[in-house]
Amino acid sequence: MRTTPDLLPVLSRGKHRTPRRGACFMEYASYLAGESWSDHPACTDPALASLARMVNDCTSDVARGRLVTLIPSVIGLTGAGTITGIRLAARAASAALPIASEGRQRALAAGLLRCDELLAGFGESTASVSRTLIRRALDSTPGACSWAAEFLAAAGAVNPRSIPLMSDAIIRTAVVGIADACVQDPDDRLRQLLGEAIADCTIAAEAPARELQPTT
Repeated sequence: MRTTPDLLPVLSRGKHRTPRRGACFMEYASYLAGESWSDHPACTDPALASLARMVNDCTSDVARGRLVTLIPSVIGLTGAGTITGIRLAARAASAALPIASEGRQRALAAGLLRCDELLAGFGESTASVSRTLIRRALDSTPGACSWAAEFLAAAGAVNPRSIPLMSDAIIRTAVVGIADACVQDPDDRLRQLLGEAIADCTIAAEAPARELQPTT
């Protein structure tokens, strides 16, 4: 039997057992989609849902309410599998890399280089949106890029089974990197990131369907 809340919850951090205690972004989406109360609803791609949860939790209490207008947009964006997570990781890390702390810059640069490698394996052109974002972000931080290239050369190839976990780790690191950056508008940047990620998924969903498999 499906259970849905009988009231409109208020956005807040974390996971909530009932809507009376509040709701995170994706719990709210599950309610609007008519699904059982959950922060991992079936109506949204797992990587996009992870990004939304992180943005929700890292946004200040004052600004979190501004995320509500984005919630309906994630419903029905179920993604195209592994490549969706890679693209979203690239989007998030590209936004975070230029402003993140030095320690996070190295991790994000390594993540972006890995994403670029994987997207190339899926047959994405160097002129694609994701790979263009990656190139611009890496060009802005040559020191981190150089370190990351050496690190990945020693690390070797990524296990295909670990790609979803890798993408999620990049997304999480990127969102925290933006939230903790020494900038005046972290909340605005987080909302913009989520909006752009939703737009990416919407455009991909509207594009002609094609089989996406790595070429290697």
